[in-house]
Amino acid sequence: MSPAPERRGELLATAAEVFAAQGYRATTVREIADAAGMLAGSLYYHFDSKESMLDEILATFLDELRARYDAVLAAGLGPRETIEALVTASFREIARHRAAVAIYQQESQHLRTHPRFGYLTDAQRKFERAWLGTLERGVAAKDFRADLDIRLTYRFVRDTVWVAASWYRPGGQHSPEEIARQYLSTVLEGIAVRE
Repeated sequence: MSPAPERRGELLATAAEVFAAQGYRATTVREIADAAGMLAGSLYYHFDSKESMLDEILATFLDELRARYDAVLAAGLGPRETIEALVTASFREIARHRAAVAIYQQESQHLRTHPRFGYLTDAQRKFERAWLGTLERGVAAKDFRADLDIRLTYRFVRDTVWVAASWYRPGGQHSPEEIARQYLSTVLEGIAVRE
């Protein structure tokens, strides 16, 4: 009999929280099992290794993010609307996968050196192309300033969006959509009063 999918999901959520708080390399299987309220050996009934848990956490997050970005890009929106939709999709994914985002930020540089996690580099390149292509399209369409440093702008937007995983808490004062609206207003309109 295979383990119940719900229990597997609960265990992955617990592992993600522990990895995010302590770091992947510093976390032991025993600590994950303790947080899940089970014996360490029982965890192996569900997963063959700590690495398998991490792999599933990151792959699930990146697959969902990729699907959301693909839907945005396929919608045929203008450059500004595409940026708005990508930002909103990103904040929604932070709400859904906050711990996975934190793990990705902390561990991806190290994990990319392991063949099992080669998909991290592929995903990062695909996401980068989506953002850079949209920014380039926006400059060409005169929706964005001609003097915009595309790569620097991408890095700024990417880093300022994803750092929200360090402070965002689901069920807090603001929904992901509200945070995206405020963020976009700041990035696209600035904070100074216009004369």
